[in-house]
Amino acid sequence: MTRTVHGLLLAAASTLAVSGGAHAQGVEISISCGAVGLELTLCQEGANAWAEETGNTVQVVSTPNSSTDRLALYQQILSAQGGDIDVYQIDVIWPGILGSHFVDLAPHIEQETIDQHFDAIIQNNTIDGELKAMPWFTDAGILYYRSDLLEEYGLEVPETWAELTNAAQTIMEGEREGGNDRFWGYVWQGRAYEGLTCNALEWIDSFGGGTIVADDGSITVNNPAAVAAVDLAASWVGTISPTGVLNYDEEGARGVFQSGNAAFMRNWPYAWALAQSDDSPVKGKVGVAVLPRGEAEGGKHTGTLGGWQLAVSNYSDNQEEAIDLVRYLTSYEEQKRRAIEGSYNPTIEALYEDEEVLEAVPFFGSLKDTFVNAVARPSRIAGDRYNEVSSAFWNAVHSTLSGSGDAAANLDALETELIRLSRGGRW
Repeated sequence: MTRTVHGLLLAAASTLAVSGGAHAQGVEISISCGAVGLELTLCQEGANAWAEETGNTVQVVSTPNSSTDRLALYQQILSAQGGDIDVYQIDVIWPGILGSHFVDLAPHIEQETIDQHFDAIIQNNTIDGELKAMPWFTDAGILYYRSDLLEEYGLEVPETWAELTNAAQTIMEGEREGGNDRFWGYVWQGRAYEGLTCNALEWIDSFGGGTIVADDGSITVNNPAAVAAVDLAASWVGTISPTGVLNYDEEGARGVFQSGNAAFMRNWPYAWALAQSDDSPVKGKVGVAVLPRGEAEGGKHTGTLGGWQLAVSNYSDNQEEAIDLVRYLTSYEEQKRRAIEGSYNPTIEALYEDEEVLEAVPFFGSLKDTFVNAVARPSRIAGDRYNEVSSAFWNAVHSTLSGSGDAAANLDALETELIRLSRGGRW
């Protein structure tokens, strides 16, 4: 790795050595891991177990929590073709962007093992016939709610966004009258980054407004249902959601909700284990449900497909050991441990019927269809230009949320920008 890129890595990430024990005589493998919730801890524990078992050592690199910042860092490191990181934790939308830098895992991992995982994710990770990453955990956006407050105010879990808006307003007003002037109705991820793309895609798809770019490559984002969905979200800012939500990422929203200062939250499943931890002010007071649907005909419950994969760098000097680490971390036993301890969704279907997993995370069973049928971002169709598509989308939505133009004007401008990026109006 060049000195410049190595400096970027050190500036952006803290590096922690995980030893395989006093008798370790093998090679050192480095793996990049996120640090949202319990991610880094669970990654370190899994890597440590593999190191103890194999006699190797592992260096765990904590990368930026923002997926946007992490992608930029990865692109700089990989473009230098350095071998400082052997195993990369990559977002579900990155195989098409980064795949040329990764080893084809299919010849190295038993087909029976690959077949245990959700086929849709395996297909997502397969680029030009090569399996560029193994699924590690999957995600979909879900709704967290204060079950105690719904009961206190005589409210049901909202089925539609209008019902959520009204319930959030009712609870917020009641809690503020009771003396908590810091209480809000609904918190979510409104910062201008990939997390806003996920939230806004959920709003639009739940209204029947499509998926930004359709599977056939046509640009579909500029339509009345999409306009209505984004305008509704804009109406939350400063009413049931704080203006600061425009700078919230996952942890920002979780901090408000878990402190007891919000009635509802949109987040990923990882937040469940933290909300139920012994030091959580809302322990035992939280429920989980599918996100609300739009009001009009065609409205549906939906959640954006998320999740993370493990890929091996083409530039690794120890590919065999790196592949073995990926095999271990994505295994049934390790995914089960992560599900129980951190509520990270397995990518192995059989784990959704495992009694110990369902005891630890009951909603994995009831919301299984949400995770299996989550709406995908248009990363496959946009390929290595997806980041430009997503950036244009989240900026258009963020402008609307912050009061700089309405959804109709901003989505119209977005359509023009996507036509320009596609060089002709179809991807």
